[in-house]
Amino acid sequence: MSEEVEDGEGEEGGKKKVGGKKLVLFIVLPILILVGAGAGLYFSGMLDSLLGGEEQHEGEEHGEEHVEEPAVATPGFYLEVPEMLVSLRSSGRKQQILKLRISLELAGPEDQAAIEAFMPKIVDNFQVFLRELRVEELEGSQGLYRIKEEMLARVNQAAHPVKIKDVLIGDMLIQ
Repeated sequence: MSEEVEDGEGEEGGKKKVGGKKLVLFIVLPILILVGAGAGLYFSGMLDSLLGGEEQHEGEEHGEEHVEEPAVATPGFYLEVPEMLVSLRSSGRKQQILKLRISLELAGPEDQAAIEAFMPKIVDNFQVFLRELRVEELEGSQGLYRIKEEMLARVNQAAHPVKIKDVLIGDMLIQ
């Protein structure tokens, strides 16, 4: 066999020798592409709709209509936090003040007594956070969203057994 390779007669008898680069190009690469495409479909959620789509059509074939009920949004229970007046952190001589009125969205009225018991701690957590803010951090919807998320995390930490659903900003005035 080694003589055939040395003489250049490697294709004698109809046998071809497949090189390592061709093996990678024609076998390994397509397998990797298929696996990558499958993983992309799985993680993007498109695979679920493809597989779940068959189940929906089965019910329709038997004359059954599958009507999905829209989720009814029940109104939450809201608790007002006392209005806060906070001096903001500034680099200049001019002191800027933030006036803020917020409400907490609770799961139900049964949580009101527990939250009112924690209210001094909640207000203190808000005050500490708000005093470290700069005016630039309050600008735009992105700044407002970040502040709401931080306040929600702080209020849930302060009133630990009770879960606050959302922090709603009623008024926000910077002077």
